[in-house]
Amino acid sequence: MVNMQKIAVIGCGFVGSTSAFSLIQTGLFSEMVLIDANKERAEGEAMDLSHGSAYLTPMKIYAGTYDDIVDAGIIVITAGANQKPNETRLDLVKKNVNIFKSIIPEITSRNCEGIILVVSNPVDILTEVTLKLSGFPANRVIGSGTVLDTARLKYVLGRHLQVDPRNIHAYIIGEHGDSELAVWSGASVGGIHINHFCELRGHFQHEEAMERLAQEVRDSAYEIIERKGATYYGVAVAVKRIVEAIVKDEHAVLPVSSLMQGEFGLDGLCLSIPTVVGQNGVEKVVDIHLNNEENEKLQASAKALKDILNSLDI
Repeated sequence: MVNMQKIAVIGCGFVGSTSAFSLIQTGLFSEMVLIDANKERAEGEAMDLSHGSAYLTPMKIYAGTYDDIVDAGIIVITAGANQKPNETRLDLVKKNVNIFKSIIPEITSRNCEGIILVVSNPVDILTEVTLKLSGFPANRVIGSGTVLDTARLKYVLGRHLQVDPRNIHAYIIGEHGDSELAVWSGASVGGIHINHFCELRGHFQHEEAMERLAQEVRDSAYEIIERKGATYYGVAVAVKRIVEAIVKDEHAVLPVSSLMQGEFGLDGLCLSIPTVVGQNGVEKVVDIHLNNEENEKLQASAKALKDILNSLDI
């Protein structure tokens, strides 16, 4: 039986450990198991996290094995090779597909009935790989997708417009990577279309600003990697947000990566579109409006992912 108060994190590198740190502060879980190819690393992270227990909701945190994930409500996979400077997310694909070929059979052989949340990059490809290797229903395999990219967009827009980013409604969709796109046609601030709000703030060069801000979002991961070697805090918060939506059965609309089944004319691949997310995982991919240019960019993003998938042995 699935225990929604139990979560497993597979991979205890920068992203896995910071995600675990973010998750223990939610108060949603009574048990967390950490799994890593380096058992001592998992043990060390579990010890370190556990030492804050006196100031948190009571929770059992421990290093374990795949036998410990059988009843986990959510299985977060962050394991994989790190993205190196000057390396795109898609450059990682073959290395990380091989890693997933060893992880996913460990999960499926134990008849786990929880939801898999894929965070490792390239996340769209690995979400598709997980879906195919696991045989899980499509609703139970989710990628973190462009949840982080969307947060980055809201941040840069908030800074540009001097407004709380929580009042901004805008999405990055498509690939979590170089071909992603901002849906400017549907962006708004406080219910006001983005262009109108920009003008209220004295900004009138809309096309120039949109290109500059979208480029800043696309390049942000590369800039962080160049400066500090890896990105992990932002994605840890994104993981926390997705997990909260699942455990609390929020029916939240988040741009997670999931299987397209005819939406926007796309079929048989995973990418990010705003999606209703609840306790059963993916509930509904939202048919948001795209203008002609945005639809063309989405199709191009899908093609870039499809070309990679077709080159893989899965």
